[in-house]
Amino acid sequence: MSVETLALTAQPRRVPIRLSAAAVLVLVSAGIYAGAALATGEINQLSFEGFAGLFQRMVALGLVGLGQTFVILVGSIDLSVAALISTVAVLASYIMQADATMILPAIVACLAVCVVVGAVNGVLVAYCGINPLIATLGTGLTIQGILSAAFAYLQGSVAPAFQAFAYSGLSGIPWPLLMFVVLAAGAGFVLSGTVFGARLYAVGGNPEGARLAGIRTERFVLAAHVISSLFAGVAGLYLAARLQSGTPWIGRDGIYDLESIAVTVIGGTILAGGKGGVGGTVAGVLLFASLDASFNMLGVDAFLKQVLRGAIVIIAVAVHAVREKGHVA
Repeated sequence: MSVETLALTAQPRRVPIRLSAAAVLVLVSAGIYAGAALATGEINQLSFEGFAGLFQRMVALGLVGLGQTFVILVGSIDLSVAALISTVAVLASYIMQADATMILPAIVACLAVCVVVGAVNGVLVAYCGINPLIATLGTGLTIQGILSAAFAYLQGSVAPAFQAFAYSGLSGIPWPLLMFVVLAAGAGFVLSGTVFGARLYAVGGNPEGARLAGIRTERFVLAAHVISSLFAGVAGLYLAARLQSGTPWIGRDGIYDLESIAVTVIGGTILAGGKGGVGGTVAGVLLFASLDASFNMLGVDAFLKQVLRGAIVIIAVAVHAVREKGHVA
């Protein structure tokens, strides 16, 4: 063997750099947003205030997406979140009646309702063996029906001090955005740094294997649904603060059930369960927020927005499936 051949074989092989799904989504989001701002001449959207506004668009959907990540990781799904968001927003307004002393009781009552709804979903799916699509859809329709019958119109409003939370911040950073960052970091830690998170992945990735390993899979499915409902409740409280009062249709009109699933799957969490995480979900929410902001700057028709977003969801999931070569969400 010649010296040249030995030199060539001795050289280290170059390993191709492969960006994660979250990194790709962040880069695409930045390109779309910056491109729209430059194309329309709205350079102010690239300022600190512009980016703060962009990130605040992520809060409501992001909170629901974080909860949806937990249930999808265990191989389930939650279609009741939209109705639950409406319920929490209306209930918070009804209890507070613009009285600051009722803020804490309203929050406690709303989160208690969320725990009950999440527990019902978890019991139906984990212990009764009902398909999660049917179980959570049925729960959501029941909640929406009760809500529409009991609150046909606006009743009450949140306290001004509670509303101020949605419009104030720290050093120019909105409080809701800071709250979202803290909750996202906490959710990420739970999934990646705790035994509970490891077992969630195990339950979603191989339920039978997890059961044989001594993991009570039903409890983790139940816990995931409770967590999802709690995140939806926090989103409902945030929307009530932002809009000053809740409406029975706020969750439905926001399509938070389907869009939370979309951003979670776009971020790389597969519907079969056991693979994904918070980082991808946050990146998926950023993509949706960037699209909304860009469409507004470009003056895109509302119906065309839905068509384009749907197409992007399909393309993103297809690309992810090809990258993974086998795990089709």
